[in-house]
Amino acid sequence: MGRRPARCYRYQKNKAYPKSRFCRGVPDPKIRIYDLGRKKAGVDEFPLCVHLLCDEKQQISSEALEAGRICANKYISKTSGKDSFHMRVRLHPFHVLRINKMLSCAGADRLQTGMRGAYGKPNGTAARVDIGQVIFSIRTKETNKAVVIEALRRAKFKFAGRQKIIVSKKWGFTKLSREDYVTERAAGRLQPDGCYVKYLNEKGPLSKYFEKTLRAQA
Repeated sequence: MGRRPARCYRYQKNKAYPKSRFCRGVPDPKIRIYDLGRKKAGVDEFPLCVHLLCDEKQQISSEALEAGRICANKYISKTSGKDSFHMRVRLHPFHVLRINKMLSCAGADRLQTGMRGAYGKPNGTAARVDIGQVIFSIRTKETNKAVVIEALRRAKFKFAGRQKIIVSKKWGFTKLSREDYVTERAAGRLQPDGCYVKYLNEKGPLSKYFEKTLRAQA
């Protein structure tokens, strides 16, 4: 029996139903990679950040997330190179989808139970999404803006419902706006920490303060 179409599981009808000791035998989600591209790029290298937002309260299956991820990744890698961006999938499919399997072969009418005991078996997983929730985030250089927007536009076709592409005012994946990041970094109050930055606290022992200042200036 093949997969049911996404319209069967698109809406958030019931409560969240995660995998647990009561809900066993859940198949693994199709999406396994949540970070791709140049993950180890420093925070200074990719200032631009573009998000794909969901504009409906719905469910997105793990198969759709994987299809969207592959689509966006393939387009950017082909157009501007596989090291020109860092993409992050912001949804995780924790909600378990159920199916009440019916036999469709010859002589199945004796075995089918119809609506008796209709609570289904685990069939797949989906992510429950709210309005305005981020699906994908991509950080890159300013020169790749058009490429990233086109990649996310193509990924939109893999999802049900309506999505929006937003160009963030923040610096990369940090919480700071572009202007604040530049001024704080120049003042030596920020320390790069992978994709993010650490705030250097000015309180504490003098020895630590000098140590941090020297490290920030290096």
